[in-house]
Amino acid sequence: MPEVMFAGPDGRLEGRYHHSKRPNAPVALILHPHPLHGGTMNNRVTYSLYQRFQAMGFSVLRFNYRGVGRSQGRYDGGIGEVSDACAGLDFLQAVNPNASMLWVAGYSFGAYVGMQVLMRRPEMGGFVSISAPASHYDFGFLAPCPCNGLIFHGADDELVPEASVRKLVDKLNTQKGITIDYRVMPGAGHVFTPEQTEKVVDAAEDHVMGVLNRGRMALAAD
Repeated sequence: MPEVMFAGPDGRLEGRYHHSKRPNAPVALILHPHPLHGGTMNNRVTYSLYQRFQAMGFSVLRFNYRGVGRSQGRYDGGIGEVSDACAGLDFLQAVNPNASMLWVAGYSFGAYVGMQVLMRRPEMGGFVSISAPASHYDFGFLAPCPCNGLIFHGADDELVPEASVRKLVDKLNTQKGITIDYRVMPGAGHVFTPEQTEKVVDAAEDHVMGVLNRGRMALAAD
């Protein structure tokens, strides 16, 4: 997994990038949890998502927001971090100009950043949001939500009550043409054990491959 440094809005950003050997492979950007609470691109869920998207044949990037690891700059309250994520997408698209589809996947704070990115980049084809902090941030900006995706949450999340996420999902599902695949893991909190993390990425793969396979079938039907 080659180490990369790419230009961000507040200095250079440190990442890890895997380039798929498949022509026109889909691409995915993986976003880590809150930098002020120990979040880095090496977080267990973030790293596991990175590996799983790689196994699914994606070109995939995970990176450290500004001020984390060797990324330059300092924490910017979420605003700058969204800009960092958009810079990550710019890097992915520059290296993969013929990518068949563009995905974003984030965990906790990374899920919030990823949903913000959705609204700024209309070319996004799908998203995976794990433990989205719906009780900490206003997700009202998803109006309308630009694409379908997976929202996954722990039933016993002690930081973000499941009911707050269910309320967000119900709201998104009322939007025309939008279907949110909402999955809840019994017994799981905000931080997943290694065994639970494996189930999280299994759910992500199940959702993503379902979308890709439906897309292939639609193309074949044409």
